Amino acid sequence: MKTNALTTTKRDDALAILADVGERANEAAAGSAFADYRARKAPSTLRRQDAGLALFSDYLVQAAGSAPTGAALASIGEAWRGVTWGLVDGFVKFALLKGYAVSTVNVRLSTVKTYAKLAAKAGGITPQTLAMIRMVQGYSHKESRHVDDRRAEADIPTRRSAQKTAPVVLSAAQVEVLKDQPDTPQGRRDRVLLGLMLDLGLRCGEVGGLTVDCVNLKRGELTFYREKVDKTQTHRLVNGLQAAISDYLTQDAPPIGALLRASRRGSGGLTHAGMSKRAVTARVRALGRRAGIEGLSAHDLRHTWATLAARNGTPLERLRDAGGWASLAMPARYVAAAEISNEGIVLG
Repeated sequence: MKTNALTTTKRDDALAILADVGERANEAAAGSAFADYRARKAPSTLRRQDAGLALFSDYLVQAAGSAPTGAALASIGEAWRGVTWGLVDGFVKFALLKGYAVSTVNVRLSTVKTYAKLAAKAGGITPQTLAMIRMVQGYSHKESRHVDDRRAEADIPTRRSAQKTAPVVLSAAQVEVLKDQPDTPQGRRDRVLLGLMLDLGLRCGEVGGLTVDCVNLKRGELTFYREKVDKTQTHRLVNGLQAAISDYLTQDAPPIGALLRASRRGSGGLTHAGMSKRAVTARVRALGRRAGIEGLSAHDLRHTWATLAARNGTPLERLRDAGGWASLAMPARYVAAAEISNEGIVLG
């Protein structure tokens, strides 16, 4: 009996120790929930989320008279105390009345839900409150049309967003005008920049990450890393891109380092620093404006590449691989959009 009693006591002591350690582990995890999550995200994702939380903070100020800042909502569980599903539902309506595009409203709502989940881990809101917040729904594509129709009837803007509602597909004439850059250091660089996206379909971040040693002019190839699919690919330089890169490397780019060099302000020359993703975005926009295309984005160039490839019969699997997608879902959209919907229909 004494042995059994001792065994039971030891077991109870072990369980008590484990419970204590587990409780302290929960507290540590709760305290770092926001920091751990944000450490995993790309800077562009964090900028988008911070914008959404700043807008949510503005709404809370309007609804309650005072509220934590967006920065507090992004980092402190206690900042979420008092947030309810009704407030989150009201935030969706607030954003719609402000004229944000439905797609933007959906993204902002998703951000609020994500950080509410972190707040629940940190003890700022209860699991029951989180469950109700997660039930607040955004809008489907079909529903968004009805929402926009009603907003238009009420003379409320429907396209307040940092992004266009849909990417642009450039015409052959527009592509030709864009590529017609002057024979200057910036012009030669810009021809390469445009060709990498229009002729190879590279993403903005992929273009900014290229180095000189990615190029093999003798073989006419470009080898680079695609972070989205964690894969290194080799592409053949096509449509005059090999000649454009050769001119640029011969006259303007140092033998090592970043392939695309940043502009030297006011001189028309180039620095030894590489172009950031933001600089690539700004340059494409400026070149588009110069060509008479307002609001041109780097994604528009990649979108044009994918659309033309689909229209010209590129097999779905080849388009997926060349575009650096992980699945067939995204390239399938381009193929579907390129199809003639009434092909094969016989009337009479």
